Amino acid sequence: MTSSTEQTPVPEAPAGAGQATSPAQPLAGHAQPAPASGGASASASDRAVARGEGLLPPEATLDLTPLEAVLSAGALVTDPDVVLAHSQDRAIFSPVGRARGLVRARSIEDVQAVMRFASEHRVPVIPQGTRTGLAGAANATDGALLLSLAAMDQVLEIDTVEQTARVQPGVVNRQLKNALAPHGLAYPPDPGSVDISSLGGNVATNAGGLCCVKYGVTKDYVRQLTVVLADGSLTTLGRPTAKGVAGFDLASLFVGSEGSLGVVVEIVFDLIPAIPPPLTGVALFDDIKHAGSTITEFMASGATPSLLEIIDGVTIGFLNDYGDFGLPDGAAAMILVQSNGDGSLEAAAEELAAFQRVAEAQGATEVTVSDDPEDSELFVAARRAVAPAMEKFAATQGGGELIDDVCVPRKALTEFFARMELIAAEHQVITSVAGHAGDGNMHPAVVFDARDEESTRRAHAAFDAIMEAGLELGGTITGEHGVGVLKNTWLARELDPVSQRLHLAIKRELDPLGILSPGKMLGELGG
Repeated sequence: MTSSTEQTPVPEAPAGAGQATSPAQPLAGHAQPAPASGGASASASDRAVARGEGLLPPEATLDLTPLEAVLSAGALVTDPDVVLAHSQDRAIFSPVGRARGLVRARSIEDVQAVMRFASEHRVPVIPQGTRTGLAGAANATDGALLLSLAAMDQVLEIDTVEQTARVQPGVVNRQLKNALAPHGLAYPPDPGSVDISSLGGNVATNAGGLCCVKYGVTKDYVRQLTVVLADGSLTTLGRPTAKGVAGFDLASLFVGSEGSLGVVVEIVFDLIPAIPPPLTGVALFDDIKHAGSTITEFMASGATPSLLEIIDGVTIGFLNDYGDFGLPDGAAAMILVQSNGDGSLEAAAEELAAFQRVAEAQGATEVTVSDDPEDSELFVAARRAVAPAMEKFAATQGGGELIDDVCVPRKALTEFFARMELIAAEHQVITSVAGHAGDGNMHPAVVFDARDEESTRRAHAAFDAIMEAGLELGGTITGEHGVGVLKNTWLARELDPVSQRLHLAIKRELDPLGILSPGKMLGELGG
């Protein structure tokens, strides 16, 4: 596969992916939330940078031969079918544009070459990992170069003295965990996509996961980042040592930036000793609001569970239809809790006994505790199977599913569940809830008939109502999936005007041409 001396024919966007656009436009069918009011608004020039205004028009001819000449052999792909196959992440109803080509970077030098070429010709660049995201951040925009880091997939070093791992961004999360196990070390963040998501992508969205209620999220383990900036320059951010306060904490600025500020090409993670095996508890409820109050009271007691998840009755039905997990039918909600007692089985047992007392006091219909590792693995496997189980069910309802990612204060969980019930009734849609109860990060979903215009309209309205509820309850529009295109209009709602101005000023300073992920995460800021 070779490059073309003219712009290659751009493939059609995948069916159901939305209107191709450059820069990306707000999610079709969603209400556009009003921007936050106040002064200190961003400048028109900063807004233009974030939206990618002034870049090379998508229809303009561009000779890619000079780029191909400085890349690794075969790195540049312009075959329309291949480019199309790499043009979308797992978000539905997010715009997908028509890219000029795909670069499968194999080295830092490849990434630098792409950014220098893109800066010279004002071409947008969309950094990508394994494209498991749920917000459209990795989706192609018209005329862009897709920059895949997936082939940079080596664990470069494991330092048992410093307790760090140096990795390339394409390493899959599970791959690192497996490499650390023989050394008695662990990298805790474990998103639901642990078996398929890349660590570079985890950094880009500040991914969390099931055990993060105790061990924290991606940002808590990033010691150092090597980053290629928009002009192709290379910098190392962070610290080489366990402690270090020299200069601003710029590494943290790039965690969660979704490829809008630079391209992460190497990561040094802090590690911890291997996590002890846990004891597992399960509580069933006939009212999800009782489950919410259980979570609130248990965490208020000072508990430190290593996992605290919730699955509602609708989701239990999805899972029972999907596989044999031994989950009980008829419950309105199930809480899955684990405690490892920091290595003490006695402490773990005491913590789960405390959970049982709280759950029963809050109206649990059944509470069981097990020290059988097979039980633990089965329940965790069920929790991780929520996404494919929902996908299977959605296929029977017309294929539509919108997965949300709001995070609310733990004390607001009971009210959030009550609002979910009202939203489902008001909009006449099927909703479900599963999530990381211990830190308030919920993944409510709306299932609908994507073939039916009215069903789709109601689903979008329900999705918006869920995000509105999250904000009203003092939460955030995204706990770990990121903003991307799916929620960029809502980011403008959540951030105050001064914060928006700061975001855009940082973007302008690091990417003055606006070539990195234009119109995505920051595309609706500044009014």
